[in-house]
Amino acid sequence: MSASHPVSTTHPAACLAGSPRLVIVPGWKGSGPGHWQSLWAERLPGAVRVEQADWLFPSRSAWVGALADVILSQPGPVVLAAHSLGSITVTHLPPEVAARVQGALLVAPADPERRGALTDFAPVPFQKLPYRSILVASSHDPYCPVRLAGAYARAWGSEFVRVPDAGHINVESGHGDWPLGLALLQSLNFVSAPACAV
Repeated sequence: MSASHPVSTTHPAACLAGSPRLVIVPGWKGSGPGHWQSLWAERLPGAVRVEQADWLFPSRSAWVGALADVILSQPGPVVLAAHSLGSITVTHLPPEVAARVQGALLVAPADPERRGALTDFAPVPFQKLPYRSILVASSHDPYCPVRLAGAYARAWGSEFVRVPDAGHINVESGHGDWPLGLALLQSLNFVSAPACAV
């Protein structure tokens, strides 16, 4: 497993073992300030963000290992919010780790076969995921054709949400605060930590 350590924004009242913890899974080069993933990490109590040792030159084994470490370190089930290469990383999780996942929001998945720096993540698994998932893709994502995103959704058994002209669904495309994403996350039965505080 990876030796990298997650950055946690755990709320002191969080964490009943039976309540899912939100694990945020950034993509290639990370998610900088203002990105919806960064805002969720700051604002949603109990959220845990995966940190990778190398954001620029990603290794599949290292990235999957770091994500697995974070998931297995949680006291109970998790809900994942992944972006770009983070979404592909999620699909490479081994079965014993995926069994801890209650649901996943997979946003703007990458296409590793079309981008040299990401080829270690190819081939992308085309097996059904063992938990509920929602895949969100833009009709004009420069990093993944919407037709391929739709093929991912069918293979993974994901609900497919197509967003018109939304780019890569990141800061550059105007998705800082992203109300639709938060609503989709909540539809996966994710409740932030204060609701389970005692």
